[in-house]
Amino acid sequence: MTEIEFHFNTPDKLGYCTRLLRKIYRAGERAVVTAEPELLANLDQFLWTFSPTEFLPHCLGTADARNLDASPIVLAEQVSAGPVDSLLINLGQRVPADFERFHRLIEVVSAQDEDRLSGRSRWKHYRDRGYALNKHDLSGLAGAS
Repeated sequence: MTEIEFHFNTPDKLGYCTRLLRKIYRAGERAVVTAEPELLANLDQFLWTFSPTEFLPHCLGTADARNLDASPIVLAEQVSAGPVDSLLINLGQRVPADFERFHRLIEVVSAQDEDRLSGRSRWKHYRDRGYALNKHDLSGLAGAS
């Protein structure tokens, strides 16, 4: 069964996700990030510019199969584009279709009202289906990197 974590109250969703991806990449793991297309485009741009001395190799879920297989980070609106042996990070507002393919799902929820409401809806969705949920309050991470 998929392990599900909620990382909530993040003051900077893209910044937090980038730091999380850096940690995952350095550990030699793979990740798929899913969200709405506009947010994925912003994350793609952010991954190219977040640090002048670092690069997190990634590709879009629309890349060819060879690039998808080789990339440690895949940004995909549909999670079926990503590798199965990776973890899934959801920045979006909906429960990702086929999230069960992944061993682990991290839901990143900001402190904004709309995001919190959709996060609560997703929490209820998973809980009602019997998933054990872990939560991590990020409200104290305002300037962490």
